[in-house]
Amino acid sequence: MTSMDRESQPVCSSRGPQTIRCAVIEGTQRLAAAGIDSARLDAEVLMCHALRVEKSHLYVSLDEHLEHSARCRFGDFLIRRLRREPVAYITGRQEFWSLDFLVTPEVLIPRPETERLVEIAVECAGAFGSDLPLRILDIGTGSGAIAVSLAKELPQAQVLAIDRSLAALEIARRNAACHGVADRIQLRASNLFDKVGEHTFHLIVSNPPYVARGELAALAPEISQWEPRTALDGGLDGFDYYHGIVAEGFRHLMPGGRLIMEIGAAMGRAVAELLSAAANYTTPEIYQDYAGKDRVIVAHRLPAGMPTSAWSLS
Repeated sequence: MTSMDRESQPVCSSRGPQTIRCAVIEGTQRLAAAGIDSARLDAEVLMCHALRVEKSHLYVSLDEHLEHSARCRFGDFLIRRLRREPVAYITGRQEFWSLDFLVTPEVLIPRPETERLVEIAVECAGAFGSDLPLRILDIGTGSGAIAVSLAKELPQAQVLAIDRSLAALEIARRNAACHGVADRIQLRASNLFDKVGEHTFHLIVSNPPYVARGELAALAPEISQWEPRTALDGGLDGFDYYHGIVAEGFRHLMPGGRLIMEIGAAMGRAVAELLSAAANYTTPEIYQDYAGKDRVIVAHRLPAGMPTSAWSLS
């Protein structure tokens, strides 16, 4: 029997009764043996999905008998995880900004690091006051995680969320409706600024694709084999989308408006140089995530005719 054959053997079998605890332990062992670092957490999440309960309920039910139907579902989920399918795609859910988001293989799975972008965008929004209607553009919205989170945090905000993928926009639409902000988020198919028109915004936010094409194959299989390539591939050097956003972004920012982008941990200096060379922005600021890695870059659009050195960041 090959290793793949062993991985494909379901938990659901003809053997006797099994407790939830035993099934979770067995699932953890199988995932760990396959080299999955988050084996215990994944097994617990998949068991919750099989039982259709929240994790708090799982912990008080560990010694209960595992029903046959749930045992079979759990076995199927384990097989999918052993094939390195991300847990979020198996469950169809991912938490972001303390909100529950629908995710499918058509969209990038929202990462905890991206919450730093939302946090900084909310801080930047404060510079415009709470009474002013706030206009935000989210480039490459994917699941809508950034757009929805900002709409929830900023009740005065109107968000235009764009993406090239119609499938992704449908997921974003469903997430906006689920969280009660669909009336303040307009979704539009657009490649960067193609369909944005002449609109200007207080904030432009983006988590663009920034993986260099030659590095895609080296990513973890959960990413390289399952997540949408178009949401990862940043071109030969990873900078294609930064070039496009920086070159045109200032035209869609009101004077003093903020351009806020997620960056790869080693990309801060190069993206800052792009912004400085454009001469339409203030000297950018780079913010770290909570792991101490460069994660977000922010620049303001300069008022017309004002040199960079004459504008200070607030």
